[in-house]
Amino acid sequence: MTVDVIYEDPRWQAQDLEARADVAVAATLAHFGYDPEAWEVCVMGCDDARIAELNEEFRDKGKATNVLSWPSEERGAEEEGALPEAPEGFDPELGDIAISYDTCLREAAEAGKPAADHITHLLIHATLHLLGFDHIRDKDATLMEGIEVEILGKMGISDPYNID
Repeated sequence: MTVDVIYEDPRWQAQDLEARADVAVAATLAHFGYDPEAWEVCVMGCDDARIAELNEEFRDKGKATNVLSWPSEERGAEEEGALPEAPEGFDPELGDIAISYDTCLREAAEAGKPAADHITHLLIHATLHLLGFDHIRDKDATLMEGIEVEILGKMGISDPYNID
């Protein structure tokens, strides 16, 4: 597997973004039986200002968010709550992910969670988007969140949706 990491914000280096991305992407792909070595993902570690620009450009939302993703092709399920189409073909590129240092670490602190766990969760979440999962429709959200919890559990990370 190739995970190319671009550090637009050098603070990400102290969070070991490259290693976290390798582990999160590989765990997500392996969960579905996909060979992680066959796929490529690009992750950009940025700050709130940069992710706000991207959010405005691609989603018409001029504010910072924690993570954005751009799949290389549309794989989403037509039927609500169904699994998306499996990636296939000769192009190993799954897509791109941008993650904001400021929002990510602020959210972790506010939730009282280790930053490493929250970063891993967001990278899994974004990888699922690259695989065609979404959370706009209720059944799709339930499916996606359940998969996130399952992958994180295998990694020894607590359910991020179980708020005490």
